[in-house]
Amino acid sequence: MTDQIVYVVDDDEDVRDSLQWLLESVDLQVESYATAQAFLDAYPAGQSGCVLMDVRMPGLSGLSAQKKLPDYEIDIPLIMISAHGNVDMAVTAMTQGARTFIEKPFNDQTLLDHVQRALDQDRAQREQRQQRQQIQRRFATLTKREKQVFERVIEGLSNQEVADALAINRKTVEGHRANMMAKMEAGSLAELIQMAVQLGVLGRC
Repeated sequence: MTDQIVYVVDDDEDVRDSLQWLLESVDLQVESYATAQAFLDAYPAGQSGCVLMDVRMPGLSGLSAQKKLPDYEIDIPLIMISAHGNVDMAVTAMTQGARTFIEKPFNDQTLLDHVQRALDQDRAQREQRQQRQQIQRRFATLTKREKQVFERVIEGLSNQEVADALAINRKTVEGHRANMMAKMEAGSLAELIQMAVQLGVLGRC
């Protein structure tokens, strides 16, 4: 599922049709739903894209549906739309994680710009997750001793200091360090520290 999809969720059929026409006019793939629950039930796990959701709908409102997104493993940027927008709704939507909040009627190009930025954000987030998963897989291949060396190297310890801390020979540390750097595919200490940040181990070792 590499193609991004823009999900339109609005109980107003005219709005759904007009949004679908507008988005498809710039070659975006669109799926539309009349209710929030229908969208939640239909969303395929892991699908890339973004969602345009009306705030006020019969049954499950947009704000209520927003709270349910994690339960359905939906992690794509959300743009909240409404013909009855107010400051409280906007604050609530943004606080709950919406990318932005726009009011109907909206300028076509403004909406398209918001959607494109949301799709760019989704793509960047997925690339970051994939990169982090690759780093986690590399880290998992390290031996217990290599992990110990890893943790001390990112703390800034020299080979001799690592050797003293682990009560082993400096040459042994150099061997473990070389193996660890190769397995992590780190070309420098700076790269290794960046990986440690992504792994979430920097600062707690």
